[in-house]
Amino acid sequence: MELQFSELHEKVGQEIGTSNWLEITQDRINRFADATGDHQWIHVDVERANREIGGTIAHGYLILSLLPVFFNECLTINGMSRIVNFGSDRVRLKNPVKVGARIRLVQFCESVKSSAGGKIVKIKNTIEIEGEKRPALIAETLQIVYGDELVGKENTAAV
Repeated sequence: MELQFSELHEKVGQEIGTSNWLEITQDRINRFADATGDHQWIHVDVERANREIGGTIAHGYLILSLLPVFFNECLTINGMSRIVNFGSDRVRLKNPVKVGARIRLVQFCESVKSSAGGKIVKIKNTIEIEGEKRPALIAETLQIVYGDELVGKENTAAV
């Protein structure tokens, strides 16, 4: 979806967008384990995980960390100079993501409030797992979106 910075408030109570599907690979899981130091066997020991739980599963924080990747596919805001993460109100890991699964993000705009020279946008993020009824993750995130400071210069950036 593409909209103007001045139109953000019009999205309250509406779906913002849905990303493309992304396959969770063992390589991505292994690289996340290396980056975070979390090498628990359920994530990286393929042989043991296959034997004991039917395959490896992605780290919950890996799934959460993919939100910015998906954001860029869901919404483009014209007339925006920058966006800053402001935090999360609620994050719930609802369903493990097995290696080979495909996931995507569905975003819903919960609120937009003017503050700190920008707009605080509260988004409900649901990461779905293809073929599963329960989502992998539901997270309410807050971003501060700032409009262009330079009059007459259009700036396009993805959320």
